[in-house]
Amino acid sequence: MPLDTAPVVPPGTVGSTEQPVLQAGGLLLRAWTEADADAIVAAFADPAIRRWHARTVDTRAEAAEMIAGYNRAWRAGRSAHWAIAGPRVIGRVALRTIDAAEGLAEVAYWIAAAERGRGAAVQAAAAVSEWALNVLGLHRLELAHSVLNTASCRVAQKAGFAFEGTKRSACLHADGWHDMHLHARIRGDT
Repeated sequence: MPLDTAPVVPPGTVGSTEQPVLQAGGLLLRAWTEADADAIVAAFADPAIRRWHARTVDTRAEAAEMIAGYNRAWRAGRSAHWAIAGPRVIGRVALRTIDAAEGLAEVAYWIAAAERGRGAAVQAAAAVSEWALNVLGLHRLELAHSVLNTASCRVAQKAGFAFEGTKRSACLHADGWHDMHLHARIRGDT
């Protein structure tokens, strides 16, 4: 059925070119390569990453498949996943579930345990948000995290995401259903 409104971002915009390389302070945000598989396995050995991301990545083969999936999703225009490097991979930042027609995506991230507390997640989330809103042309970015993940709440606020509310029993983790805080940035927010 036809829409009454034009797509916010024209079809084919995401994935029609190489994924951009972005700068975030002293960090480089770049597409994942198979050479990064060991960094993913090491990161997912951390119980905190497993807790908040509700998945496991135990082998290099699983990490390589994850990376291949990230790259397929970019080419299909569904999502964009960046390795946060400085100079080695220290984390991930992503635009998940990109809806170009509606101008909407969800921001997600993780930082390796040894690198937390230094502002990398804030810098990366802010850089990806600026690109998504001001270059790609999305209208709204959402960021959701478990209400128990207070560190992620601080990242969202410092990266310019306004708190909007709580989504009750919205995400299944290994320890059960979690209420999720919802934050958002809109194009034009300062």
